[in-house]
Amino acid sequence: MQSIPAGEGQRTSPLGFVVQALESVRKAILPVIAVLFGTRQIGDWGLELGIAIGLIIITLNAGVAWLGWTRRRYFVGPEDIRVESGIISREARSIPYERIQDVSLEQKLLPRLFGLTTIRFETGAGGKDELELSYVTYEEGESLRELVRERREAGPGQPFAYDSKSEAASGPGPEEADDPVLPQESGRLLFAMDPKRLLLFGLFEFSLVIFAVLLGMMQQVEFLLPFDLWDSENWVALRSLWRDNEQVAADAVVSLTVTLIIMAGVLSLGIVTGLARTFARDWAFRLERTSRGFRRRRGLFTRTDVVMPVHRVQAASIDTGILRRLFGWHGLTFISLAQDSGSASHVVAPFARMAEIWPIAREAGLEPPSADLAWHRPKADRWFALGVIAAIPVLAGAIFLAVERHWVWGVLLACLGLPLIALRQYYAWKRHRHALGPRQLFVREGWITPELVMVQRVKLQSVEIACGPLGRWLGYGTLHFGLAGGKLSIPGIPLGEAFAIRDSILTSIAGVDFSDLPR
Repeated sequence: MQSIPAGEGQRTSPLGFVVQALESVRKAILPVIAVLFGTRQIGDWGLELGIAIGLIIITLNAGVAWLGWTRRRYFVGPEDIRVESGIISREARSIPYERIQDVSLEQKLLPRLFGLTTIRFETGAGGKDELELSYVTYEEGESLRELVRERREAGPGQPFAYDSKSEAASGPGPEEADDPVLPQESGRLLFAMDPKRLLLFGLFEFSLVIFAVLLGMMQQVEFLLPFDLWDSENWVALRSLWRDNEQVAADAVVSLTVTLIIMAGVLSLGIVTGLARTFARDWAFRLERTSRGFRRRRGLFTRTDVVMPVHRVQAASIDTGILRRLFGWHGLTFISLAQDSGSASHVVAPFARMAEIWPIAREAGLEPPSADLAWHRPKADRWFALGVIAAIPVLAGAIFLAVERHWVWGVLLACLGLPLIALRQYYAWKRHRHALGPRQLFVREGWITPELVMVQRVKLQSVEIACGPLGRWLGYGTLHFGLAGGKLSIPGIPLGEAFAIRDSILTSIAGVDFSDLPR
């Protein structure tokens, strides 16, 4: 790494200090409130003392933010990007251009009001290996993103010039030469969501966690009922209580009405929460095909601008939900080497029809499975064995309830639990299929929320066959495929078929000279 003189370092935007000072003040609000409550009992000067201590805390936080801004510099070198920070102890972190997978821009609400953005240099390693620079102007962030991409494509040792006030940096752009019709600023629109579609999407985003909350609340409001809600004998005697004791019946009606009102309120809150989360995350969602790849922008309060180079897209996943599939709505996610908020999965069409999804997938070099593709199911022995294992605690619970004289609940648990486990295992086996095409590998799974994963064979990095004790006994294994940005597995494959798939994919990988592929 070539060293860069300290004088060539650049500070972030002065408005970034203002943003960091405001954020530090926001974080100091709760400590100041605690100080005010703690000093109000001291005496006549307790309130004044609390206000003084609060002002000192706010001033110190703002001062630390100012010192942090003055001591933070970034260096754009010929071979790397380096950020130096720290007030008392200095820290210098650098990332060579060749290790940077991509550069993304993120605008939270407060920096967005000042026209500032955070730059994330993504290496694909995650955690502390990533480099972040806060805050620069949006124009400077765009310019620095273009520079990093050009330097990465040009390779080490190439001359360049970077001016943070210019719109772009000089340097070769091989990807632009490959696709000169698609400039970075005005990409071709592939997918967008208007407020009407966002509203419909939010209605489907109702979380099933709300039912767990409802069960917990039922236990909390059980004291309102005139009988034990979980005692089967009380439910059996409910009819006679209703007929012979009018007061008990009236109390039960009132209590159940209150419970139903609370449940309806929680359900409404779940719907509103789903709508709010959807609008905040996917407001003004736009996916464009630019000269650099797929550019996705979204967010109401936190605005993100992520670009996924086409050749870095490793796989794609088409999924849906329990209700969404009934109305023909699906979601498309790319698995890429670059990170998206700490994840390798990039949502590129969260709520779309299949007619909208396949054109986007084709832009990434992924084709839908052909009609003559041979699909294979895993061995049914695995699903049967897992079903037997899952049935053991159900039978144990039913026997325990019967021994404790809750025989009604025990019979219900056995009569409902065991058939549900059998149906679940049967449909899980029936819906789980895989197919190996000439260029792609396809995996379907899930019977309530089905998912189709498709990946290009040459972009798989490894193939592993795992065989546990049960698999060795029944003659099947699990195929694990290595993806730098995610995981893909096919369980329950007969060992002969597993070895054949591994050899075929490794032959495809060995036939590609990866040094000729874009970096």
